[in-house]
Amino acid sequence: MLPGDPAQMMLGQNEDSEQVAIVKAKYGFDKPISTQYLYYLNDLSPVSFHSTNTQDYTFLSNGKYTASKLFTIGNTTTVIKFPYLRESFTKQGKKVSQVIGETLPNTAVLAVSSILIAITFGVIFGIISALYKDQWIDKTIQIFSTLGMSVPSFFSAILFAWLFGFVFHKYTNLEMIGSLYELDDFGDRVHIKWKNLILPAIVLGIRPLAVVIQLMRNSLLEVFNQDYIRTARAKGLSEFQIIKKHAVKNALNPVVTAISGWFASMLAGAVFVEYIFGWNGLGKEIVNALNTLDLPVIMGSVLVIALLFIIINIFVDVIYGWLDPKVKLE
Repeated sequence: MLPGDPAQMMLGQNEDSEQVAIVKAKYGFDKPISTQYLYYLNDLSPVSFHSTNTQDYTFLSNGKYTASKLFTIGNTTTVIKFPYLRESFTKQGKKVSQVIGETLPNTAVLAVSSILIAITFGVIFGIISALYKDQWIDKTIQIFSTLGMSVPSFFSAILFAWLFGFVFHKYTNLEMIGSLYELDDFGDRVHIKWKNLILPAIVLGIRPLAVVIQLMRNSLLEVFNQDYIRTARAKGLSEFQIIKKHAVKNALNPVVTAISGWFASMLAGAVFVEYIFGWNGLGKEIVNALNTLDLPVIMGSVLVIALLFIIINIFVDVIYGWLDPKVKLE
């Protein structure tokens, strides 16, 4: 069991035994763990059951749920509602869904930017590496890609922040920390600082970039040995036409697989990168929630990331059907 009393955390320094008991009864903390677990599942379920007793945690409060009633049997009302992720322990009753809604877009921007960097440069360097197999340029790319996979993201983040945000600041004009949206000096207007995206996006994209280079190189070398590539060469097609029209598309299958996994994990793996660069995303929010034992924010964030992981993998299965006609979705 994790340390800390949620009721005392929500009351802060003003708690007394009576107030703690009231908060525990309101949020169901006075119930056994098994009952609390069932309460949480009931909150998450789109179809849920609620008591007509105002003293019960599951009472259908307008402030807690936005629901449509289906029917009532005895003291239990069945409703349809959006999943309820509860309220933050440390943000004065702020809903977890609101916390995630404010931070997830920033993480999505960071993850998409990082994966675009990885795809663009990974495919290009992978093709170059395959075309110049076993030559000095191939070996150089392999060394850098291996180094990129072996260096942890948090170390890369610290190194890039110090090097490009501090040592070479007058040349790069980049900051060590900063988020996408920042207040002006007077605190009146919010401005978008796109330059703050550069360093965290590069750092977060280094490891998937290295993976894409390796996969693209190996897959392309395998495709080059296929009969239809030999036939294309025999017909007089240039190497550029062969790569563009035949080889790249067929070599992308393992790359798409890797990208789907990395993109989903980026939503969770951005934790250290966001925290080091001060990027106000879901990853940084998770770190803050862990430090303050804000369990609803932690659980809600994990559930949202898991849901996105499932959605992304379904989307990738659809892409497979386009890349490889032999793959049929059933």
